[in-house]
Amino acid sequence: MSAEAVFEVFDPGLLTTVQDAGRPSFGAFGVPHAGACDPTALAVANLLIGNRPDAPVLECTIAGPELHVLRDVVIGMAGADLGAVARPSGRRLASTAAHALEAGERLVLPGGDASAGAGCRAYLAVSGGFAVPTVLGSASTSLVGGFGGFDGRPLRRGDRLTAAGAVLDDRRLARHRWPADLPLPHAGDPVAILAGPATGDTDGRAALETLLTTTWRVSSASDRRGLRLEGPPIELEVPADGPSHGVPTGTIQLAPSGLPLVLLPDAGPTGGYPVLAVVATAARSIVGQARPGGAVRFRLVDQDQARAAERDRRHALAAGAARLGLTDPWDDLPDLAGA
Repeated sequence: MSAEAVFEVFDPGLLTTVQDAGRPSFGAFGVPHAGACDPTALAVANLLIGNRPDAPVLECTIAGPELHVLRDVVIGMAGADLGAVARPSGRRLASTAAHALEAGERLVLPGGDASAGAGCRAYLAVSGGFAVPTVLGSASTSLVGGFGGFDGRPLRRGDRLTAAGAVLDDRRLARHRWPADLPLPHAGDPVAILAGPATGDTDGRAALETLLTTTWRVSSASDRRGLRLEGPPIELEVPADGPSHGVPTGTIQLAPSGLPLVLLPDAGPTGGYPVLAVVATAARSIVGQARPGGAVRFRLVDQDQARAAERDRRHALAAGAARLGLTDPWDDLPDLAGA
């Protein structure tokens, strides 16, 4: 394993953290799930360069970092296209593809299309994943708890990032592109949801109908803990002292303001607000890519439809891995979304 740094951070961007598949097993102890907001893009970025699909990557938000390349390396990129370029050549680096970088270049992700369907998070993978200590079985940064990842915080100028595996500069890897006929979740698509326990009576069903028929706008107050949605307040009594209960990633709660809140990976594992719905596992990547000012729409599915969509997502990842020539078993794919 190489101990030499691959990148030095010149500009950390708006919010760049180390993330993997998170900590799904510690909710009973009050530990947030953490992990990638877009679990499908996490897997694709890694598979493009032969990593395990849950290896630690950089999650880059809206305006990404500028990294000095210290060693020849091949990277995998997936998720939102944040306009990545290699400087000084100006060579464009497309998303859902692998790219070769040379020592002395600068990798810059200045930010991409601000339209509602463009997404907001890009994922950058290196051989073996980024080398950071594991905490509670994960390398993910918990911004709420201040642990994991790179000292429990976003990247800063001057940080040096090391690959956990032997640094790959094999130019054959740089030809890898995700197969175009294997569909990936698209930011801006309607979000599949299952009805929650608060919709069991007449008032609850009316509240769910408002959720489904409204085009919601993502608030600028949104973060990795949750999407705060703006639109017409939903009429449903919200108890001020309701009992707390478990709330997995993707839970859609109704805040006292009457506006929905979609929980993302850094949210706490318990809450007391009414639960209108839960985002289907296969659709978590869509809410994970929703950007401030963007539009979010929901569609209702049943459990059979949700399971079928998740099977399709897993099969697409496994098929992509096979076409890229990867021969390792992918038995861990079902756990990538923290289901």
